[in-house]
Amino acid sequence: MDIDVTGRPWTEAEGLLRAENIKYEVEIARPTKDFFLRDEANLYVIRQKPAADGCWRLTLAAKLRREVS
Repeated sequence: MDIDVTGRPWTEAEGLLRAENIKYEVEIARPTKDFFLRDEANLYVIRQKPAADGCWRLTLAAKLRREVS
């Protein structure tokens, strides 16, 4: 069964993938500049791509932090 985890928090997406016994590899996207602060503990799936070997390639990114001035 194929499920769409794009846009979901990583903790939720990982639970869904494990429940369906879907193999996956994770890559974390990092910006080239550190202008905006990020919450590295709060990851989201920004891309999913099935591979020929049956494993999914997932790209995660950190949520931007809110700053109060």
